[in-house]
Parts: sequence; structure tokens; C-alpha cells
Amino acid sequence: MLACSFNACELLGGSCQTCQTVSYENGYPIAYGTESEYCDEELLAIKAIAPTTSGGVTTKWECY
Repeated sequence: MLACSFNACELLGGSCQTCQTVSYENGYPIAYGTESEYCDEELLAIKAIAPTTSGGVTTKWECY
């Protein structure tokens, strides 16, 4: 018996990464958003979002 596991993006043959927002204060991470998987055009759109800064806290998307 052979068992395999695939995520939805692998089955579709797309380019996927897990991304989340990370907030930094003075260069140190202070908060993390929920991880989600993004593929293809949606992944490119996430990666194109510029970091935002408010009250000394910078939030940006990180993908891996």
C-alpha cells in the first residue's frame, strides 16, 4: 500500500508558499498573523504588498 499527501496547489501544479503578516517594533517581531498558503497570481499579489508603518510598528508579509 502506498500513501501520499498533497496540498491543493501541488495537485494543480502551481507555485505556492505559506505566508503571514509579521509586525516589527525596533526591528524585533512583536506579532504574527495567521499562516495561509497562497499560489500563483495570489502569491505574487501578496508579495507585491509594501510594508506599512503606524506608530513605530512596521507590518509586512513574509512568505516561505
